[in-house]
Amino acid sequence: MFLLLLHYDDGVLGELDALIPEHYEYVDRHMKAGTFLLTARRDPRVGGVILADGTDRERIEEITAGDPFLRTGRVRYEIIAIEPTRSALAGITV
Repeated sequence: MFLLLLHYDDGVLGELDALIPEHYEYVDRHMKAGTFLLTARRDPRVGGVILADGTDRERIEEITAGDPFLRTGRVRYEIIAIEPTRSALAGITV
């Protein structure tokens, strides 16, 4: 399982807002595939968070490389491998 942290550069929100429809299509595609389990905006809006499962690190790197937000050159992903030990969420195996 992976925790994906998106980090936005200062001043990029206008560019990202224009890409939101494409970004949501990207996210929805991976949610339907069962790879993305949860997505969220960070507060304040300095990035995002995705909980991902069902694949290995190499595949997660390929998936994140397809995010339209990356076209701006001002967004980066931090990929953190995690091993859940407890969960109250249905479908999260510990």
